[in-house]
Amino acid sequence: MENTFARFGLAGKPGTDEFWAAARTPVSVPAGDGGGWVTLFLWRGSPASIGFESWSEPVPLRRWGDTDCWYAEVVMPARLRVTYRFRTDDAAYADPFNPVGAGGDRSIAATPDAPAQPHWPAIGAADVLPLPRTRLRWTSERLGGRRTVRVHPAGGGGPMVLLLDGDDWLYLHPAMTAFDSAIAQGEMPAVTLIFLPAQARDAEFGCRPELWEAIRDELLPLVAESGVPADRDRLVVTGQSLGGLSAMYGALEFPDLVSGVACQSASFWWTPDAVNLADPMSGPVGGAIATRLRERPDLSGLRVAFDVGEHETRMLPHCELVETLAEQAGATVRVSRSASGHDRAGWRHALLRDVAWALA
Repeated sequence: MENTFARFGLAGKPGTDEFWAAARTPVSVPAGDGGGWVTLFLWRGSPASIGFESWSEPVPLRRWGDTDCWYAEVVMPARLRVTYRFRTDDAAYADPFNPVGAGGDRSIAATPDAPAQPHWPAIGAADVLPLPRTRLRWTSERLGGRRTVRVHPAGGGGPMVLLLDGDDWLYLHPAMTAFDSAIAQGEMPAVTLIFLPAQARDAEFGCRPELWEAIRDELLPLVAESGVPADRDRLVVTGQSLGGLSAMYGALEFPDLVSGVACQSASFWWTPDAVNLADPMSGPVGGAIATRLRERPDLSGLRVAFDVGEHETRMLPHCELVETLAEQAGATVRVSRSASGHDRAGWRHALLRDVAWALA
């Protein structure tokens, strides 16, 4: 049994103070001839399981003898970056042995062959992420409710970049810091970031005009009145999952508003009836967006970057059809695949890269 931990480079007797003082996980070793990796996770204390974001079912931890050491050896495919957390009977926790976090109760694991993600700093569970100074209170007549929208002139400000699900990019992943870094390194022009939080994602991010009418007629005038430097003639929209669906819908139906799109793992399976299906992805390939694209709208002025996790096998047919139809409609298209499942930990490098491309 001692070799269980020794092969991962962990010394000391499991459960002792010496062992815990040196413990740093997750750590991966090659899985063998079949490729991929075996990754060790450690937990100290009570029974728990590992909850992975979209990639895997929960993995229960095993106890080492009668110690306080709980562990799991998880087989992972090549090229994977995944968000996870430990779940006990009554709570969820970030991994105390992993310095790379996402918010207060999540951590990020990456196999050794997962591509690097420059500009994204390692954030621990206890770290407080910086927030943009400009805060707009938006009470929307079209959408109802009130929300706080943060605005940041990265590099001094420039073309507007609207981040749907903006609170995730403020409080889970430090997008403000990452964009500042990419601009400082000359990898993209200065931009004005607009972090738009969602209130009712299923309703707001469906293929409906209300959100985009409200952005055009209510939110962007607020940004203009704020005094933050911004080029209102160019708007790149970023979105993930249902947010990616909405970003593409906005580009199709509001071409005078949206000049570029960077969408990751967009929910192109969506149709108005999909939510009523036992398996929402089992409907028409490409969903409502593919139906609209078959009408061949003129997308010659649009730049759209598509990215989807290479481990999202059921998403791929939906995304591939939309990618093809968008190009046939005249859009300038970029297609890539991230080393992830349906997970922001894998999307965040594509977010920076594809916004820079959309603004080229």
